[in-house]
Amino acid sequence: MYAFDYARPETLKDVATLLRKNADARVIAGGQTLVQTLRQRLTRVPMLIDLKGIDELAGIRIEGNVVSIGAMTRHAEVAASRDVQRAIPALARLAAGIGDRQVRNLGTLGGSLANNDPGADYPAAALGLDATIVTNKREIPAGKFFTGLFETALKPGEIITRVNFPKPLRAGYAKFRNPASRFAIVGVFVCDTTSGVRVAVTGAGPCVFRAKKMEKALAKDFTPKAIEKAGVPANGLNSDIHAAADYRAHLVTIMAQRAVKAAAKL
Repeated sequence: MYAFDYARPETLKDVATLLRKNADARVIAGGQTLVQTLRQRLTRVPMLIDLKGIDELAGIRIEGNVVSIGAMTRHAEVAASRDVQRAIPALARLAAGIGDRQVRNLGTLGGSLANNDPGADYPAAALGLDATIVTNKREIPAGKFFTGLFETALKPGEIITRVNFPKPLRAGYAKFRNPASRFAIVGVFVCDTTSGVRVAVTGAGPCVFRAKKMEKALAKDFTPKAIEKAGVPANGLNSDIHAAADYRAHLVTIMAQRAVKAAAKL
């Protein structure tokens, strides 16, 4: 690990000031990814700005038909929240299946979305539920937030403050996880709303994406059988030591069917 300066501000205003003065500084949330890259000397930063001391970035609240979750809220807190369990049970269950106990007690919602790992779970929930990512500068629809492999629409100096998840009529999530990391080799979030059905896929490609063919099939018949032949093509999907592209394509259909079953039970 290379040497760096460390700051722990207490307000978002202080964070903005530090970032203006230190253009190459990095903010750190749960540190589940950044700390590992620093330890292995895969990256070098002049300053780390720790967000843990900013109270306004944490917490869960219900605002009408929206579940608003602070960026610094831990996965374990989302999983254990009675409000989330009642409003969007699929989101609580998704959070409960992230990583192991240590990861769930350190990792944060905002950190996961900002990092946009191709195998992360939260991007599927955000895109599937058509969430709005609120930053210190603007509001970004989930459909425009995830732009590529480890890439998002966040600009320099922009920090996620909250994520607003609309309550669905019903939703379900299923993933085929890596047995070591518990990242999703393939994960599918299915959401039925008043404006239509949404199906978001994580793990299969370089970035989370929607399965439009499945959405059309489920809009007509919200059953696992309806998407038996509405799978995604293997072309462009990830292929690595964990799973080949054609196997991931197969898993998308299987996980989507399981997600539909889970949604139907709620």
